[in-house]
Amino acid sequence: HPEQWAAIYAAAPGEQCTHLQSLPVRDLNPQPLGYKSDSLSQWMSVTQSTETQRLNSPFNLIIHNLIINPFIHENYCIMTAVTLHDCKRCEVWDLGTNFFIREEDVHSQKKRVEAVHSRVAELNPYVQVSVASDVLDENTDLSFLKRYQCVVLTETKLSLQKRIDYFCHSQQPPIKFIGCDVFGICSRVFCDFGEVFEVSDPTGEEPKELFIQNISQGNPGVVTCMDSRTHGLQTGQSVCFKEINGMSELNGTTHQVTVLSPYSFAIGDTLSFQPYAHAGIFRLVKMPKIFSFETMEQQLSDPRLLTPDFSKPEAPLQLHTIMLALDAFLEQHARLPNIGCLQDAELLLKFTEEISRTLKNKVEAHCFNVDFGVCRGDRYDALRACIGESLCLKLHKFQVFMVGCGAIGCEMLKNMALMGVGLSRCSGEICITDPDLIEKSNLNRQFLFRPQHIRKPKSTTAAAASLEINPELQIDAHLNKVCPATEDMYSDAFFSRLNLVVTALDNVEARRYVDSRSVSNQKALLDSGTMGTKGHTEITVPYLTESYNSHRDPPEEEIPFCTLKSFPAVIEHTIQWARDKFESAFSHKPSIYNMFWQSHSSAQEVLQVRIILHTMEGSFQVIKLLSQRPTQWNHCLALARLKFDKYFKKKALQLLHSFPLDTRLKDGSLKITKCVYFYQHIETDETVKKPDQLKMTVSSEEERQAISQLQEAINSSFVTPERLRMTSLFFEKDDDSNGHIDFIASASALRAHMYAIEAADRLQTKRIAGKIIPAIATSTAAVAGLVSLELIKVAGSYGFELFKNCFFNLAIPVMVLTETAPVKRTQIRDDISFSIWDRWTIFGHEDFTLSDFMNAVKEEYGIEPTMVVHGVKMLYVPVMPGHNKRLKLT
Repeated sequence: HPEQWAAIYAAAPGEQCTHLQSLPVRDLNPQPLGYKSDSLSQWMSVTQSTETQRLNSPFNLIIHNLIINPFIHENYCIMTAVTLHDCKRCEVWDLGTNFFIREEDVHSQKKRVEAVHSRVAELNPYVQVSVASDVLDENTDLSFLKRYQCVVLTETKLSLQKRIDYFCHSQQPPIKFIGCDVFGICSRVFCDFGEVFEVSDPTGEEPKELFIQNISQGNPGVVTCMDSRTHGLQTGQSVCFKEINGMSELNGTTHQVTVLSPYSFAIGDTLSFQPYAHAGIFRLVKMPKIFSFETMEQQLSDPRLLTPDFSKPEAPLQLHTIMLALDAFLEQHARLPNIGCLQDAELLLKFTEEISRTLKNKVEAHCFNVDFGVCRGDRYDALRACIGESLCLKLHKFQVFMVGCGAIGCEMLKNMALMGVGLSRCSGEICITDPDLIEKSNLNRQFLFRPQHIRKPKSTTAAAASLEINPELQIDAHLNKVCPATEDMYSDAFFSRLNLVVTALDNVEARRYVDSRSVSNQKALLDSGTMGTKGHTEITVPYLTESYNSHRDPPEEEIPFCTLKSFPAVIEHTIQWARDKFESAFSHKPSIYNMFWQSHSSAQEVLQVRIILHTMEGSFQVIKLLSQRPTQWNHCLALARLKFDKYFKKKALQLLHSFPLDTRLKDGSLKITKCVYFYQHIETDETVKKPDQLKMTVSSEEERQAISQLQEAINSSFVTPERLRMTSLFFEKDDDSNGHIDFIASASALRAHMYAIEAADRLQTKRIAGKIIPAIATSTAAVAGLVSLELIKVAGSYGFELFKNCFFNLAIPVMVLTETAPVKRTQIRDDISFSIWDRWTIFGHEDFTLSDFMNAVKEEYGIEPTMVVHGVKMLYVPVMPGHNKRLKLT
């Protein structure tokens, strides 16, 4: 494999997904899969439902040593069984590198494995976590490893790593081997999954589905995409066809494609098939790919490395050489080089030069001096050894504002706790805000939260959990949104005392607003985001870089209303339709009902007003809901049956009456490409009527009858204070007992059957209706780590060329570090220019007029304003009538 030395999960294209496909979701839980799906919905959205069906074999993992960092425990606690192995005891140094170790563990000299065991186990109660502390060295019999499917080594001598890797590689089937090492700011991950490793999903992308415009009869047959949509295929890939009318021989078959243009491709001989009529969808078929891994011994002399920064192509090999030199130093001296020791540094340089000569590709090694400072014997010594004393102190004094405490927010808080950002004794502070409450689905990746925290505020819970990691932090937790409505709280004065703003948000609009506030107050902003195996980081630094708002992504495509209402074509359309019906019936209408009766004291008052006015305007819908309100279970069934008839029969008949199946558009294509035929298969009993108290005219022409019906309801004592209140249901995707997803899945499936659309399973329906963004803890930890590096650079006031944005896709794998975009300056004249970061300040007084303001600009900056605007408001434009009078206004 081309990048066998890479980041974790980056051993092969698609390898991360294959890891996840091996995780036993079924065996995580003694209950059926659906019982657990509410807490794993976002993780399962990464693997996709077809892949989760494969998650049915036990997966046992052993992790040796616990210092490298407990990210491994955090991410791997979605397996069946995990064994943690470590012989060392807790030290003060561990407090700055292992967020599962507490001060009391250090004071009591606990073994690290004992200290972290319970905290790892509580991440997932469905995973069996055991511990081992037997000696693991060159003399250990490795046969005990045969009961594991994966071995992860950390803080292990290279000679022992090679021995264990060779043992794992030689087993049938091979035991997956991952070796991890961190030495200061240098790290490495080596993966060996055997000589034959099948990757079922080489890209990790959702298979693309597109509509077909035409398929020619010929050799080869040419498929053309509808609406000039680009297919994004490559020659040699395969597609599967479905729902084609006419050339039905293609339905359910798979064909290899030859790309002809971005909008068309050839599939082979179609001369013998029936002529294409209309409709049809093709879907990319992912084909498994086989990768072969070499052992660590084979890879050491000629490594195949992942290169994240193409401006420094030599860096990966240099790091590989330095790491090997550290291994050699450790083997010879039974210790690592002492921090700040020039003699050890010279010895390490000598090892580096010797090792470089043994490599196929030679590298140059250099020695440079760094002011590490003096080790103080506290939890920050590990960080101090990497960045120095002065930079540590700056981090301790930092004032940080973090918006959002979800997955990325939890990771960032944990990182800042380990680095000592915002310590109370140094007058530093971390201010966090998030209005959301913790949901069950958050637990699989927002690791600061536990089951007992469900329905509690994210911000305060995350703050409390961070203080357990580092009690020296100063954290101020808020429950507010950051938006124009809260500008009185998060004012310019609030921003003026900050050193840095960090966003951990899940929507673009909120990011844009926070960015605009950061730019107007000239504060650095660190932004990041993930989607499944993908992640990105973006750094904004005053006067150096562009801001988040300097570029705009294309807007997301919205489903046209007419498509949702009458012409759905894919399952997403029917699911959104069902979601809209849920919101209307169970949330919107009850809310209107409650608001109406809150503003009217009684039904008698409403009746008197309506009789006098002779109209039901503003109350007809409410009285209709009151009259239709069920009182018994059989009433609910009757009403449901009538709704069924309305949506799945009468609507279809009306649509077919208005647009017969042979109706064509101007271009000759069919108006309805999906057959609305459900009414042919469903027989309903037309004699079923609403119960007496449900009888209610729905025609606006009969509103006067509604008045009498309200009178009858009052006289029959049907109207009681309890009946003037309804409970609004707010859609909650993560509670499988509330019936919300069941309703949407059923309604969507029925509508899909009407239009001959393939129905979605419950998990897919939940993902689409709940707008679940695919998420896994690994991607979250990666972006948080990258952002933390940039945070250190901001604290150190680094130059422009040292700041890096990053994009990665762990499934391929690819990681690309790029320079940030430089800020653009607008030239007014030779000696005057400005950028988004510049402020021109004019000091006025109580009687300061618009004319005074314009004169002050001219005197201060030598520029004569031609017009004055504020946002979208034109304050002064000379050509506009009456604007000259404004010059005298204050």
